[in-house]
Amino acid sequence: MMHAKQEWAEKILSGDRRAIARAISAIEKGEPAGRELLKRVFSKTGGAFVIGVTGSPGAGKSTLVEKLAAEYRAGGTRVGIIAVDPTSPFSGGAILGDRIRMQRLATDEGVYIRSMATRGQLGGLAPAAHDAVSILDAAGCGVVIIETVGVGQDEVEVARLAEATVLLLVPGMGDDVQTFKAGVMEIADLFVINKADQPGADRIEQEITSMLAISTPRDGWQPPIVRTVATKGEGIAALRGKLEEFRVFGGKGVREARRREQCRARILDLLRQELFEKVARQRLQGKELDALVGEVLARRRDPHSLVEELVAGTAPRDTAVSKSRH
Repeated sequence: MMHAKQEWAEKILSGDRRAIARAISAIEKGEPAGRELLKRVFSKTGGAFVIGVTGSPGAGKSTLVEKLAAEYRAGGTRVGIIAVDPTSPFSGGAILGDRIRMQRLATDEGVYIRSMATRGQLGGLAPAAHDAVSILDAAGCGVVIIETVGVGQDEVEVARLAEATVLLLVPGMGDDVQTFKAGVMEIADLFVINKADQPGADRIEQEITSMLAISTPRDGWQPPIVRTVATKGEGIAALRGKLEEFRVFGGKGVREARRREQCRARILDLLRQELFEKVARQRLQGKELDALVGEVLARRRDPHSLVEELVAGTAPRDTAVSKSRH
């Protein structure tokens, strides 16, 4: 069994597409094999340039990601794409299927595209996105592009995973007003005005420029504004150029600082998940959770004290103990 897992890991490191697909599927399902693979390949990660692409629905994210990937491929770089889609209420899978919208890349052996469902996760990312990036990184992808689900103003989670975050805005969709209320504006390393051949592009650029003039640059980097018409491939080379400028800028200690913060956040996320699962396994078996809910509902216990006791391992196994206190 251990030999089989090592062979699987070696296939991933060699870029075997089937092995990569199986690994990401195992991770999404929460299988122990997925976690074991991550342990085996983690030392080979850290080489990919991770780019997050976010923005409102209809901004043209999928088209831009396709064209940007093709631009990197023209330079010989292997590209991984994680396209996060809404979750089907019936199957739990991704319902839009960005792989369908990126057919031009489907036959390129140097591009790996994976659609992932949010599964109810807030922040625009799929729960397994972090680990999927690690698999693609270990598989030799020099660039990994993450396209968020496109739910709007709460898509800030991508900044905790990507080294460079690209925010797409388009004329005529209210972005020029609404995004100034959004935290996502603050995490953008590059602004892209897509569909820039439409009326209203100048207004959006002016408002972004005004916002940047009164804000403090993140990490000392002043986010550039790039105009694109992704359907025609216009501005894509300029976008790649600005991303590479940021990559070089990030080499001046910024990249290490961000990766350090990302590692810190990832450790804490996994710790929260592991603690939750441990408490759920050990303290919330059978009908105990329903009994505890009844205690809170009847105001015999307060939820904060209850959770503290569960974490500490001192919560009663049944309600009889707690009832005897009253």
